[in-house]
Amino acid sequence: AVAIRPVIRLPHPVLKRVAPEGSGEPGLFEDLIDTMYSSPACVGLAAAQIGVSARVFVVDVTTHPKTTTCHGLIALKDPSIEYLESRVVGREGCMSVPDLTANVARAAGVVVTGTTPDGEARKITTDGFEARALQHEFDHLDGTLILDRVASLATDVFRRKVYR
Repeated sequence: AVAIRPVIRLPHPVLKRVAPEGSGEPGLFEDLIDTMYSSPACVGLAAAQIGVSARVFVVDVTTHPKTTTCHGLIALKDPSIEYLESRVVGREGCMSVPDLTANVARAAGVVVTGTTPDGEARKITTDGFEARALQHEFDHLDGTLILDRVASLATDVFRRKVYR
């Protein structure tokens, strides 16, 4: 059964909360995956974005045009991240801040480790857009949003262009 959950938006307090380790609920990975795939242009989703304070996220940049390195579906619990290389500024959007995009500086590469839904340890070394997406979701675990990462709210935040 597909379980698409509503994506919560600012100013919902769970989005600003640091999620506890070892948290989660049965079916959480499946709900995140179903919700991510049902949302156009969505390449990642963290548990907080569906109202659950847990250190769990999913990322899949397979279909995104900016993707260079791709590991397919990444689903991790209690991940840790090691930032590599220089910082690069890029435009990001967020399902929980749907009307805005922002210029955010991120590491060009990362190593992410965590536990898969099957309880296996997984380690991913990546760069480019996939590294950016992983860092974005990792931020959600610590209650950080793209608006918290911009150098200037005046010059680095933009109204999302809507094409009808």
